[in-house]
Amino acid sequence: MNYVEDHALFTPDQLADGEVKVIEAVIAAGTLVRGSVLGKVTASGNYILSASAAGDGSETPSLILAEDVDASSDPKRAAVIAGGCVNEDELIFGTGHDADSVRAALRDVGIILTKSVG
Repeated sequence: MNYVEDHALFTPDQLADGEVKVIEAVIAAGTLVRGSVLGKVTASGNYILSASAAGDGSETPSLILAEDVDASSDPKRAAVIAGGCVNEDELIFGTGHDADSVRAALRDVGIILTKSVG
């Protein structure tokens, strides 16, 4: 058995800065990549890419996507980061958000943004 031929290769990135708490959440819509900053839609309890002007609850960031997910045709369960330190330079932001605009909301739920030093 050849490991490279029979298994997917893990490609490390710089998203997590140490140990993080990973849970599962339902992603309501979109094709999103690891590091996307998510907000919870109040009516459904599902998550979408957080945009600052959303007005449906998802404007408040609360989780970070831990894996790529395609929920373009229907909601999908996915791994999300719910606590710990993450590198702000690796985050994907929705319209109107950046590291400064999401920092306090993420800190309130136990996600601390750090700055890469290398």
